[in-house]
Amino acid sequence: MTPLDKPLRRELTIAGQAYTLTLDPSGLKLVEKGRRKGLELRWEDLVSGDAALASALQASLQQP
Repeated sequence: MTPLDKPLRRELTIAGQAYTLTLDPSGLKLVEKGRRKGLELRWEDLVSGDAALASALQASLQQP
């Protein structure tokens, strides 16, 4: 198996909108194409079950 030791980026389309998904050793980040801020999720949060709590907190902080 190949270790994830540097960022891996892929583009995907969700509901007609382009996004960039970045996987790196610390976690994953999903960002709307052309933007800098997006949803970040650490691997530790995903494994421990705190992923929903972490994403809800981050979403509440990003609302204008």
